[in-house]
Amino acid sequence: MRLHGFRYSGAMDKLPVRIVFLGALVGLMASVLVILFRLSIELVQIAWLPDGQVGNYEALPGWLHFALPIAGALLLGLLFDRLPPSMRAVGVVHVLEFLRFRKQRLPFRNALVQFFGGWLAIVSGQSVDREGPGVHLGAANAALVGQRFRLKEDEHYLLAAAGGAAAIAAAYNTPLAGVIFVIEVFRLRYAISHVVPVVAATVMGAVISQLVYGPHPAFSVPQLAIGSLSELPVIAIMGLLIGVIAAAFIYSVNRMARLTIAWRPLPVFLLAGTVTGLLAVCSPAIMGVSYDALNRIFLQQLGLQALALLLIAKFVATAASIGARLPGGLIGPSLMLGGAVGGIVELLVAAQWPAFEGSAGFYALTGMVAMMGAILHAPLAALVALMELTGNLNIILPGMIAVVGAELVTRQLVGDRSAFTTLLEVKREREARLAMEAAPLAESKTAVPAKNSTH
Repeated sequence: MRLHGFRYSGAMDKLPVRIVFLGALVGLMASVLVILFRLSIELVQIAWLPDGQVGNYEALPGWLHFALPIAGALLLGLLFDRLPPSMRAVGVVHVLEFLRFRKQRLPFRNALVQFFGGWLAIVSGQSVDREGPGVHLGAANAALVGQRFRLKEDEHYLLAAAGGAAAIAAAYNTPLAGVIFVIEVFRLRYAISHVVPVVAATVMGAVISQLVYGPHPAFSVPQLAIGSLSELPVIAIMGLLIGVIAAAFIYSVNRMARLTIAWRPLPVFLLAGTVTGLLAVCSPAIMGVSYDALNRIFLQQLGLQALALLLIAKFVATAASIGARLPGGLIGPSLMLGGAVGGIVELLVAAQWPAFEGSAGFYALTGMVAMMGAILHAPLAALVALMELTGNLNIILPGMIAVVGAELVTRQLVGDRSAFTTLLEVKREREARLAMEAAPLAESKTAVPAKNSTH
């Protein structure tokens, strides 16, 4: 199944001033909702995790590493089993389906499920992130604005994209990357009349986020520099390796989704929680958002064995969780996977190359954006995020080499499928199959027996 972009009627070729203001309004609402979502997670973690440290799941007793994800998955499964099927759809895949196929306004009730379901998933240590739910929460604000101002279909689509972009900007302090993200992932057509409202939303998202969290709302990025141009071949090889891992991840998500698409939420969530719990016993850093582990990779505080174990465990746990359709996102885990690959490469290069002079964390950050770009099929957004996160133009060249290499390999291996679109394909294929199976039954029920004619 091939996924196509949204078709515009042409009504938005002009730039009404009200749409720009509404874009800023949606951006404000999105950023406030995303920050409330993050604060609700962090306040709970500060209250009960050891030392009051956000994300400090590693310091929990070993039995909790196993039991906590399973208990959280059990609660989520019981909750989702009680919901009607239409309300179980959440996340970026849900936004893509409604905006690019159904051409309908996003139901805000699903955003409420996303808020509380995503909160429970992350607090209980599932291997998912808060940014995917944030995109859903941000985009869903357009439904509220659309009802109040009676927006047309094109206008609602545009404001939903603006809300999703504002969520990315609020999460990472990357307003421009938020704009590019919706162009590449939501297939927003590039035109001044479409981009300006989205820019207004991301500016609002970044400003509100900086007021609350300062210049680095997600994680602290160290000052980075490449040692010499002689390291560029290593960067290129790392990009190719990341492309292979990204393709394997997309394939794994696809297989997990196909295996469990017909299951009820309770058993499939329990399966994903059990996988995460078992792996967390060996590598507890996979639990939750894992940005604290990413900061340790930047500072080279994890050894080669720990990084390899973290990479394998995070890969399997996240593929199982995303394929099982837990109410969390995969942008953060993709950064974690890329950071682990980059950390491994950096340690190997430093050990085998006496002339290595690169700064700590350089390969990790380059690997992060390359993996994100490959898994989401958003290479330009990844490069822009690299520029905005570091403010260092000197690392754009090696970043381009890694991102382009990873993107090329991924497309050769899995085609034009991102982790988002492969989930959407599986979902729509099942719906089409069920519709075909239901059609003969419906026809048999509506058929009227012919009356015997009398002569």
